[in-house]
Amino acid sequence: MWPENSNYIYFFMANQHSEKKATTAEKEVGELVSRSEQFIENNKKNISYGILGLMAIVAAVMAYNYLYLQPRSKNASVALYKGEQYFQKDSFNLALNGNGVDYDGFEQIIDQYGGTKSANLAKAYAGICYYKTGEYQSAIKLLGSFDSDDDNIAPAIIGLIGDCYVDSGDTKQGISFFEKAASKASNDFISPIYLKKAGIAYESLQQYDAAVKAYTAIKERHAASMEAMDIDKYIVRAQTAAKK
Repeated sequence: MWPENSNYIYFFMANQHSEKKATTAEKEVGELVSRSEQFIENNKKNISYGILGLMAIVAAVMAYNYLYLQPRSKNASVALYKGEQYFQKDSFNLALNGNGVDYDGFEQIIDQYGGTKSANLAKAYAGICYYKTGEYQSAIKLLGSFDSDDDNIAPAIIGLIGDCYVDSGDTKQGISFFEKAASKASNDFISPIYLKKAGIAYESLQQYDAAVKAYTAIKERHAASMEAMDIDKYIVRAQTAAKK
């Protein structure tokens, strides 16, 4: 005779259901394991080929890295060092084109070692060399292809592109790069340099209100900078010219 206590009946029925559920789950797990074992047995040849193929890919990547990329990067670094020595001596043509003996030049490094850090850095060096020798379009092309996330180098290169445009006669385009450099740097060292360049360039175009705005940005946002020390005279000069 079952006890009439409804709570006991509920517990008993729930327990029975739980045991039945557990048994079903065990059967499902057992069937799944059996099917998995059967699948592996039926496909072990294909699985072995797959594992071997994966191992071959890993080995190929490692070989490419250690036997090709690393030696290539090292050679590029050695070549770049020689170019840097010429660059530091202001021997820009030699730095660009090589000495014909044991150094081939930044341009050759870029072509021969493309994809390496040294080749990327050679683009910046070559761009500066071209700027220094007055070949502005070549400078713009190389400086524009240089890739860097450095908070100081990246905006400085952008600013130098602005110098290339201004010096080649395209002042308006140059200003856009000065402002971009100032915005990207966003610090008291680089930003005021290019804001001041932008202001002077605006004055050359007789856009005095824009020049005042650039100079005032130095005074208000970068008061601790060197450029801020005498910026008031630039502001007054541009304001006076705007009233004429």
